[in-house]
Amino acid sequence: MRLKLVAVPVLLALILAACNKKQKDQTIGEGSTPGRGGSVPPSASAPPTVAPVATPTAPVKVAIDQTAQVIVYGYHRFVNQVRRPDTEITPQMFEQQMQELKNRGISVIGMQDFLAWKRGEKNIPPRCAVITFDDGWKSQYDVAWPIMKKFGYTFTMFIYTEGVRGGHFGGGEAITWEQLAEMRDAGIDIQAHTETHQDLRKPYDKVAKKKLSPPEYEQWLQNEVGRCKETLEQRLGVKVNCFAVPYGFYNQHVKDVAKGLGYEAVFTVYGQPITYRSAMDSLGRYLIEGNKPKVFADAIGMIATSSGGGAPVAEIGSSNIASKPADGETIRNPLPLISANLSAFGAIEPGTVTMRVSGLGLVPASFDPKTNTVSYQVTQKLRDKCSVIVEAKSGGKKVEAHWTFAVEGSGATTSPTSKK
Repeated sequence: MRLKLVAVPVLLALILAACNKKQKDQTIGEGSTPGRGGSVPPSASAPPTVAPVATPTAPVKVAIDQTAQVIVYGYHRFVNQVRRPDTEITPQMFEQQMQELKNRGISVIGMQDFLAWKRGEKNIPPRCAVITFDDGWKSQYDVAWPIMKKFGYTFTMFIYTEGVRGGHFGGGEAITWEQLAEMRDAGIDIQAHTETHQDLRKPYDKVAKKKLSPPEYEQWLQNEVGRCKETLEQRLGVKVNCFAVPYGFYNQHVKDVAKGLGYEAVFTVYGQPITYRSAMDSLGRYLIEGNKPKVFADAIGMIATSSGGGAPVAEIGSSNIASKPADGETIRNPLPLISANLSAFGAIEPGTVTMRVSGLGLVPASFDPKTNTVSYQVTQKLRDKCSVIVEAKSGGKKVEAHWTFAVEGSGATTSPTSKK
């Protein structure tokens, strides 16, 4: 009797252990991963079959229209009464100009679409415009932006960070960081325009009122060009890849610093049509001034008037044509002799050489086939900023060269003012 009482609990324990083991084995077989060295019982279901990873297909190559042309406009303040025409324009004139782009069939595209086209990643319409606003004035937010919304146009803001509200130059007429964030959220592109808006070529800090030694100048230049980029990226969480030099003043060192700090494109104020092959470190913009409405029309007239892309164009760099005045040069004489050596064009077909000058249009230039030199003596005083386009046919193809120069006495040399 005592033996039976002892055997019963032992028997129950063995039965319970066997049941637990069977349940555990079934659980592992249904999907749990066995421990290292474990095995799945034969009775367990097989693990699910993993589908093979598809081989990624090569990206579709985009067909790029290399004959497309782009003009870039630059604006500052929008006021009802113009007192400083070099930086101000009325809202009415601005709206008329935006309407003119629509009437002329010129597409307004975003800065990043323009850069994607230049990289060969995206196509754009044959004739385009990019709209930019400089400095960061409040009127860009509450006057110009509603007009741009009306047309469905996008634009780029070139901001100098000490000009934002609360900064060294950020008075009551300055835009705020909150307004910039609102515009960013609406898809507006925000890019860099230095910290304090000074002539980057000169070793003098106007804010500190101090002449800079060579090492001090290099650090100051790094701050103006680089810290501005960092501030915008950190405050707004955006990618800054474009830089507009204040007043359009630059030299090779400024361009090298900007490139070294990660900028993809550098913009000046020497307006010129931009082509697929235009250099990215000196892209010219047409700055619109309240007393010079013809600049806007000139820019439209400088790009192709046809709706199609036209014949392919080979562009020759300005450094290969020995232009006078030279590309980027500032001259005193408002009636210069403009010339260029077109030997780099190849065998030029007779009667095909033309020259266009901003503010003047097509001019009666002469071409000497013996020296391959095209020249034109200006008879009407040029404005402060001038761009030249020379075209010809060579080997059945169109060839062209662009360059820009400035005339001393430009209104663009004024110092930045506090936005009060």
